[in-house]
Amino acid sequence: MIPRRQLLIGLCVAVTVDAFAPPIIAATRYAQHPTTTSHNMMPMSDVLQNTIMNLDQLNNSILTMDQAAAETLAGPFFGLSLFPYLAFLYFLNLPQNETPKGVTVGFATCLLFVFLTIPAAIGAKVWYGVSLADSDWLHGSAESLLTVTNLVTVIAFRQALSYKEQEMDGKGATMPESMVSYRPMVNLVGGLTALAGLTAFVPGLMGAEVHTPYLNGFMDIPFQLSARHPEPENALTVACWIIHISSLVEWLVAMGFCWRWADVSNNPKWRGLTWGLLPLHSSGITACTYHLFYNSIPVLVPMQAMLTCLGNTTAMFAAYRIAVSNGWGAPWGD
Repeated sequence: MIPRRQLLIGLCVAVTVDAFAPPIIAATRYAQHPTTTSHNMMPMSDVLQNTIMNLDQLNNSILTMDQAAAETLAGPFFGLSLFPYLAFLYFLNLPQNETPKGVTVGFATCLLFVFLTIPAAIGAKVWYGVSLADSDWLHGSAESLLTVTNLVTVIAFRQALSYKEQEMDGKGATMPESMVSYRPMVNLVGGLTALAGLTAFVPGLMGAEVHTPYLNGFMDIPFQLSARHPEPENALTVACWIIHISSLVEWLVAMGFCWRWADVSNNPKWRGLTWGLLPLHSSGITACTYHLFYNSIPVLVPMQAMLTCLGNTTAMFAAYRIAVSNGWGAPWGD
């Protein structure tokens, strides 16, 4: 049996060949034998029919993709997305941009989420034989780190905006330390990360099982009330859903703060960062959609990975445009 990944690649090649090869071959033959080629040319209706058939096969292959194939396809996109994000942080933190230091810490904390999620995913696979998304207590603990990332970004941005806007209105205001120092937000990240760590270590020490609920089912609907409509074992608990939704809301707020920062900094290029962060918000929505259907639509996993890679790239480009607009020039171009 042909592996699904090879089948997917083969179908893509087949679609390309069927769509473009006949016209190219026909044009070549016409150039060599203009009087006889028209009789041998494949009718356009056949070309379209073959293309549609191959697209249908490709569509069926995508919709029937299993979890292993989805994770294999998503892996390279998640891996590649790290490099544009590092470049995004580099451009954002350039002195010319005068980005509040706390905001840089907030965005950089996403790397903490990425690297600490890896052992959680390995643990879910080794201990239980499932993906991280199917183990609620591990999943919620890991996802809470993303909530920490977005929360720190929002707090630092809010402090800086409040100071700048009061300054513009002629009101006396004290500059927050987070504008010029990394320390306040680094301390906040440390405290919140330790708290998130407890939500993983305590259940782990108490012998948590694969479907042990995050925060021990805090705020979940009592079983007696939900017994008529039971959910699968891998359904997210209420607390885990709150973590996911709060991350989405915080990210939207951060995007709005980027837009407002364009006004207080007199640099409209900051609005481009709002648009650059949009694919990453779409990535989060895709992940929530995957969980909403109890992780039963594997194709959403590589889709999320592609949106993450795209979003990190657009964020990098937006930060680059901000840096250039503030007079930065690439040192390797001198």
